[in-house]
Amino acid sequence: MIGSLPLNAPPQLEGRIIPALEAVEARLLDVVSNADETINPPTSHLAEAGGKRLRPVLTLLTAQLGDTGLAVGEQVLDAGVAVELTHIATLYHDDVMDEAPLRRGAPSAQTVWGNSAAILTGDVLVARASQLVAALGPQAVLAHAKTFERLCMGQLHETLPRPAGTDPVDHYIQVLADKTGSLIAVSARYGAMLTGAGERTERVVEDFGEKIGVAFQLADDVIDLVSDSATTGKTPGTDLREGVDTMPVLLLRKALAAGELDAAGQAILSRLSTGDLSDDAFLADVVARLREHPVLTRTREMAMAWAAEAIQGLEGLEEAVLDGTRQRLAESGVEGAAAAAQLSDAGERVGQVRAAMEDFARILVDRAA
Repeated sequence: MIGSLPLNAPPQLEGRIIPALEAVEARLLDVVSNADETINPPTSHLAEAGGKRLRPVLTLLTAQLGDTGLAVGEQVLDAGVAVELTHIATLYHDDVMDEAPLRRGAPSAQTVWGNSAAILTGDVLVARASQLVAALGPQAVLAHAKTFERLCMGQLHETLPRPAGTDPVDHYIQVLADKTGSLIAVSARYGAMLTGAGERTERVVEDFGEKIGVAFQLADDVIDLVSDSATTGKTPGTDLREGVDTMPVLLLRKALAAGELDAAGQAILSRLSTGDLSDDAFLADVVARLREHPVLTRTREMAMAWAAEAIQGLEGLEEAVLDGTRQRLAESGVEGAAAAAQLSDAGERVGQVRAAMEDFARILVDRAA
């Protein structure tokens, strides 16, 4: 068990990551509450509400693939805080856009302090994340800037009308890759980058992060319909109410365009286009209908397929890590028995980390089972 995640990790790996994750958590709570009595309540609101801390966990995992002397160092810990701060900042903005009443089982920030304060709070947290990343070097700064651009563009592409002639499902997958996958991807990359694991390793773990981010969001599309607010802290059907077509609805629309949609699906689309989704009872009826329709199963299968593809991409991880280890050893002038011992240790660590990353992927999609 690492944090809230039941990862398949041996005691030696847990012993390295769990204390580091605790240090990240302590730093996170300090960073969100280091202003004054006016600013601290909103900036600390969502961090104190909890969360799975998926992104820092992934940063700490991939940091184990490089120089072990750096794996739980200051830069890796700050990277873990920065990616979680960035994620939390986007939640403030998302909740304003979605008019969501709950987040992580607590009242969303805009219901407590208003829309303007919630937006500004998210901006403050982005600024604090940027300050942390600035100390990690220009490569990390560029990665963070590109990631935040993708986060915003993904949200814009979801909000604005889809360009004519584009496939709605393909367009939506790109939205998910941008608004969710990009931050998980850079979280994985930071761990490898900041420990000198090598460019090949960075590419492998970054690709894993982006794909599992898409899988995670597709699983969320299922959870939005099948769970209850007491369990998830989210109101079922929030995206429907806000007019956002998630994957189940997009699959209905695609089947309709192809002349292949059944009567039940047509009834759902009719209710979505003509009914009052602000009415709780009406929304609950549409959610119930979607729960029973095959598009929900298809969305779940898509999430599992993206997770499987992410796991398959880890097949090149061992050779990438060993290649990076050889480069570091050569640059350091380490040869002979000492080099062989470090390569053996790297091979053992990559096996442990890969198993944990595979569990990470499965856990994210099993939520929608």
